[in-house]
Order: sequence, then structure tokens, then C-alpha cells
Amino acid sequence: MAIDQLLQFSVFEPDQIACMRAAYEDDLDALQPTQRQGPITELVAKKIIIEVVQTGERDPDRLRERALRNLIIAMDHE
Repeated sequence: MAIDQLLQFSVFEPDQIACMRAAYEDDLDALQPTQRQGPITELVAKKIIIEVVQTGERDPDRLRERALRNLIIAMDHE
């Protein structure tokens, strides 16, 4: 899982990691990528981690929504 690779040596607490993992899985379910490994899954993982670092959000639902919204905005600007 892309998020596990990015969090492998992180300083996040177990509850934070669980929150990020839940948001990551929900976002992938919403996006329905053709593969669970690849650039889009890594981008989703990075967006979620950035949201946690920048906002301190710990609620998986709000985290999922923010990361997904920022991902869609970033894709619209490409």
C-alpha cells in the first residue's frame, strides 16, 4: 500500500496512522483506480499526509474529504 510505504519511518502516532490509512482507503474507493498501486495511489497518500501535517486533522471523514477535494483541485489545474 502506498501510504504504508510513505509512513514506514514516520513519527506519527499509531492512532494518526490508523486515521490516515482509513482516509486513504476511502479515497481510493471513491476514485476507483484501476490498480491499487501506482501514481494515483501515491498521490492520494501524499495528499492525506500533507493534510495531517498542515491542518492537524485527525477525523478520518474530514481528512478524506479535504484530501480528495485538494486532489481534484490539483488535477483540474494540470
